[in-house]
Amino acid sequence: MRDCGSFRFDLGERRDLDAASHRDDQAMSDNINFGTLQLRFLHSKDDTGGSVDIFEMTLQPNARMPIPHYHDRWDETIYGLSGVSTWTIDGQQTDLGPGQSVFIKRGIVHGFANRSAEPATCLCILSPGVLGPQYFTEMAALLSTGAPPDPAKMKETMLRYGLVPAPAA
Repeated sequence: MRDCGSFRFDLGERRDLDAASHRDDQAMSDNINFGTLQLRFLHSKDDTGGSVDIFEMTLQPNARMPIPHYHDRWDETIYGLSGVSTWTIDGQQTDLGPGQSVFIKRGIVHGFANRSAEPATCLCILSPGVLGPQYFTEMAALLSTGAPPDPAKMKETMLRYGLVPAPAA
C-alpha cells in the first residue's frame, strides 16, 4: 500500500471486472423509495468491484436527512441536476442547484434538506463504493412501518454500515 497524501492505493491490486460496466437506464437500475426521498442506483459497489457507488437522489419538497452524520471510509461528491437542495457541511450551509457540485471529505459532518416547493434531484458519487443499495433498502424498511421511526434502530443501522451520527444527533 502506498500513501500519497490523502489518497491510498495498492500498486499490485487487481480486480475481476469487465473492462466496462453498463447498466440500462431503467431496466437494471435499483429504485428505492422511502418517505420524501427516492434513490435510483446507476452503479454500485457490486458491479464496480467496490470502486464507486453512483445514484440519483430526489428530495421532495420539505424533505431532509433526519440524522446528520459523517463517515471515515468514503468521500462523497454531489452534483445538482434539478431543483435546489441545501447541504450543511461542517456547519456551513450551501445551496446546490443544477450544474453545481460539492465534495464532502471523509470525517466531515453533513446533512441535507430541500427547503423549496419543488423536488430537487442530484447525482451522488461515493468513492470508494461501500454502501450499495443495501443500506438504503434497510433504512427504507425501518421508515415504512407506518409508525414513527425508531431513532435507536436508525442509528444502529447507520453504524453497521459505517455512517456515524453526529454527536448532537
